[in-house]
Amino acid sequence: MPTDSVVLLHGLGRKAASLARIRSALTAEGYRVCALDYPSTRHDLPTLTATLRPQVAAIAGATAGALHFVGHSMGGILARSLIADARPDRLGRLVMLGPPNRGSEIADRLRHVGLYRRLLGPAALSLGTATVPAWPDPDYPIGVIAGTRSVDPVGWLMLPRPNDGRVSVARTRIPGLRGHLVLPVSHALMMNHPIVIAQTARFLATGTFAA
Repeated sequence: MPTDSVVLLHGLGRKAASLARIRSALTAEGYRVCALDYPSTRHDLPTLTATLRPQVAAIAGATAGALHFVGHSMGGILARSLIADARPDRLGRLVMLGPPNRGSEIADRLRHVGLYRRLLGPAALSLGTATVPAWPDPDYPIGVIAGTRSVDPVGWLMLPRPNDGRVSVARTRIPGLRGHLVLPVSHALMMNHPIVIAQTARFLATGTFAA
């Protein structure tokens, strides 16, 4: 059976190292896993998409099986952008961890704050409820894992509940999802949680989350 590959995309202000645990677990499952670093706070989403396009194309070309994606937070939005921009011939499944699929009210509130703009850059400005990119309903399998815990009480209070401290559960939903799972995990740390990792592996293998 041909080996599938998985592209891991970290969130805003993070590095590929933040996905080390899930990378190790998926590698143990037999996938060829590529965790990509990208300058998340320096450029807007179209530029980040163009920056990563050659790397994703090279991974797809070297993959005999399907090419899957796993994205944490903005990494999930970037994965959808990459798929819309240059869809791999053997596209597999996408798992989005805490994605602001319909934007985040925190981005709405802070978009005019100078420190927020300087620290998180132009991509952060596209994550508001009115500015987040929209694509047609997906025709490929997407599973979303949303959280209901927070390590940031300020973020938790700024959002409709339930939320994970950065994104409300309601804002992670879009039409056409193959799976939507809500777990008691925080936005900042969900990618390291063993249940999140296990459910991600299950969705990549089967297209469903465990009940």
